[in-house]
Amino acid sequence: MAGGLVVVLGAGVGVWASGDGDGGAPAGAAARQTSEGGGASAGGDPSASGPGAAGAPTPSRSYALSQPPRTIPAVRAHTAARGPGWRPAAGQRVVVSDAGLADEGRLIAGELKMTYAGEQDDTRAGDLRLALNKGAGANPESYTMTVRGGQVTVSGPSDAGVFYGTRTLKQEVHGGGTAPEGVVRDEPAKPQRGFMLDIARKHFTADWIEDRVRELGDLKYNEIGLHFSDDQSFRIESDTHPEIVSAKHLTKAQVKRIVDLAASRHITVVPEIDSPGHLGAVLDAHPELQLRNVRGVPTRGAIDISKNASGELLDDLLNEYAGLFPGAQWHLGGDEYQALTVSDPEASYPQLAAAARKAYGSGAGVADLATGWLNARADTVRAHDRTMRAWNDGFFRQTSVKAADDLVVAYWTGKEIGARPPVAYLSTGRKVINYNDEYLYYVLGEPQTFVYPTGQRIYEQWTPRVLRGSTAVPAKYDGQILGGTFAVWCDLANSQTQDQVAAGIRMPLRATVQKLWDPGAPQLSWTQFKALADRLG
Repeated sequence: MAGGLVVVLGAGVGVWASGDGDGGAPAGAAARQTSEGGGASAGGDPSASGPGAAGAPTPSRSYALSQPPRTIPAVRAHTAARGPGWRPAAGQRVVVSDAGLADEGRLIAGELKMTYAGEQDDTRAGDLRLALNKGAGANPESYTMTVRGGQVTVSGPSDAGVFYGTRTLKQEVHGGGTAPEGVVRDEPAKPQRGFMLDIARKHFTADWIEDRVRELGDLKYNEIGLHFSDDQSFRIESDTHPEIVSAKHLTKAQVKRIVDLAASRHITVVPEIDSPGHLGAVLDAHPELQLRNVRGVPTRGAIDISKNASGELLDDLLNEYAGLFPGAQWHLGGDEYQALTVSDPEASYPQLAAAARKAYGSGAGVADLATGWLNARADTVRAHDRTMRAWNDGFFRQTSVKAADDLVVAYWTGKEIGARPPVAYLSTGRKVINYNDEYLYYVLGEPQTFVYPTGQRIYEQWTPRVLRGSTAVPAKYDGQILGGTFAVWCDLANSQTQDQVAAGIRMPLRATVQKLWDPGAPQLSWTQFKALADRLG
């Protein structure tokens, strides 16, 4: 353990952000702490407690080699050192080296009850300094945290990386603990770490959602998805089509506060208006656009995609909400269009078959028309400079019309009609986000075959490469898997209160982000991990 580096090197992503002159993990290498021995907690070296612990070590004292910090997710590399560590105290300063870090500085200063002093060049005992270190090629979400001589410096190539460093520090000093002496170098394995909430079937208050945003930010998630339109309700205020909005809904002012709070935590809010299925609430106000079969029977939740007015209505909504959700990510839905679940879609829905042939030629069918619908909605959203995803069962095989190349696959199930394994998408070069419904789906009331996921099962069995069932795809596809999303679906909305949901997803959220930050085998047992989560709050 030359130099006090207590790590194991593994398959890497990105380049470590550095700039403090200390050795560490090499460029392109990920590192996981494997410190042996007890006492490895956010409290750090117990000898560093008491008055003056934040100051520089004196010659008359000696210190044990520091232990790696204990955080969720775990840091990926820690260079141990001898010293008292650091803890915040009233009167100590948070200073920044770049005005662009003011928000991060003010936030951590308030959380640690320190004084935010803005841009300062001088150095004082007990300082926490935030700095940008724009190294070429560095993972923008990486950071370095140096605890030395009674001071802390958190640096990274972007404000997001610096923010994650402050989350690590906040956990380290939780409850009066001490940040251990030494250098942390850390970065996520996956660039997209998400939580999705179905607010269409169940109304969640704005305050509850904001609480989840704060929780997600402290855990280093960077996405929260809002599925706000479905058969049951449409839950966000609309100016273009107020007739579709349900009685219980979020106002645009409330959504803006959520979006702004999320942005302050470097979290993107990902909106989803699912179509051409799951539109029951919209169609209740527009029955003329309801899809009907050859006998005139309405098809629940399905819009008639042979009608121009259907596309115009959806585009109105997509254009409207692009102004409310400025983030770079968008979810188009695309799943479970009921016209494609019957044995002979062309015979059951002759108007769709006729429209397909007119648009795409004599050999086209309903699946071609549905793919064309998805592509048209993608065109609308792409004009707002968004990166789009759609559910895997919205991508159809053996069609003459192909889904747009830039659509990311949100892979959730292998149970749909004509199901294809994840490799069928990956082998064509598609990028994929893992929504594996056997591990990451928290479905209220546990309908069908769903059971509430446990943090332990995710922690011990799941990795981002486990896209379907419990079998991982080959390692060669790892780079195409952008990350994962833990999802709450409210099929039986009254099965749990929103407070029960918060309690039920607490450990699954922590387990999921641990595996997205570092998909390798965790160093802590599940019992130890849960105890750490309980201690950190």
